[in-house]
Amino acid sequence: MSNAGKVFIVDDDEPVRDAVGMLLDTVDIEYQAFSDAQEFLDAFTPELRGALVLDIRMPGMSGLELQQVLAEKGSTLPIIFITGHGDIPMAVDAMRRGAVDFIRKPFRDQELLDRIHEALHREETDRDQQQAIAQVRAAIETLTPRESEVFERVASGQANKVIAIELEISERTVEIHRSQVMRKMHARTLAELVRMKILYESS
Repeated sequence: MSNAGKVFIVDDDEPVRDAVGMLLDTVDIEYQAFSDAQEFLDAFTPELRGALVLDIRMPGMSGLELQQVLAEKGSTLPIIFITGHGDIPMAVDAMRRGAVDFIRKPFRDQELLDRIHEALHREETDRDQQQAIAQVRAAIETLTPRESEVFERVASGQANKVIAIELEISERTVEIHRSQVMRKMHARTLAELVRMKILYESS
């Protein structure tokens, strides 16, 4: 089973749900199937991990409408749409709105598996990055205003002497603040501190 989470199958066509489920069983990927969008929403929480295989056309709430609702709920689940030939423009629009891929019916088993594996890997990577950003943000919030100023300058590559001149403090004081910044940010090297700044600014 992928440690990135489950695959959630949402399709009103029972044979499709069964076929995708049987396919996932062959590669030991855990899954959960739903017959419509509302049934999935009833089970949804923002903490769900994995990927969503979603039919684009369904009675009641469509796949596109479910995508919009999930976005409003803060879902991070990557979505792979299952589409018919006439649904390609809709699928392209769905990707513009954040879906990671679409696959046309009838699809080859290996093609679907490849897309699912890619989506699970992407979700796991994105989730890990968000956790790293949260840790950096929490560490930054522990810095004093002066330490924050030193952090910005040190992580931007400025020398202690330059920082001292800009902040109108002694080099020794800069060194003390720099040491505190490294300790609070849990950074062992300047390179780690630079990476933290880049990660924080990317969020």
